[in-house]
Amino acid sequence: MIKTHSLRRLIRCLRLKKHPEGGYYRETYRSAERITKTALPRRYPARRNMATAIYYLLPRGEFSAFHRIQSDEVWHFYDGAPLDLALISTRGVFSKVRLGLALGRGERPQILIPRGTWFAAAPAAAQAPFTLAGCTVAPGFDFADFEMAARQGLLKKYPLHRRWILKWTRGR
Repeated sequence: MIKTHSLRRLIRCLRLKKHPEGGYYRETYRSAERITKTALPRRYPARRNMATAIYYLLPRGEFSAFHRIQSDEVWHFYDGAPLDLALISTRGVFSKVRLGLALGRGERPQILIPRGTWFAAAPAAAQAPFTLAGCTVAPGFDFADFEMAARQGLLKKYPLHRRWILKWTRGR
């Protein structure tokens, strides 16, 4: 664990900036090669890079609000507290997974979020002041493919998941 860094210093050292879903991020990779629009599924309005990667830092007490993207996203655990991820699949099935290194307790160092899945995240443990993770997206991430959940819309569509939707959405 990065014990020599304060949260502010870690944000500065990694050159992170605020993310619209909560927490901090910085893109660390964007492939130079692109996929043409005609080679992509129709859900993409324009060409995309083949892949992208970011650092993602979520301080204790904050959460990444429910959102979804049009590509598969692989989360990687780097440091700090384990990360709880709440997922609502495209079929409406709720699941909760934990990103971390305690394999014997069911944590996993890498988790796939399939495209179109609504998901939210929050640090799982109080012992660390943050979770540092990474996300790799293919085809590459573009904010045009990012959708922040509207609380009322999710509640209407998935009333059985009310507890989690209220916990991990912001007042919209």
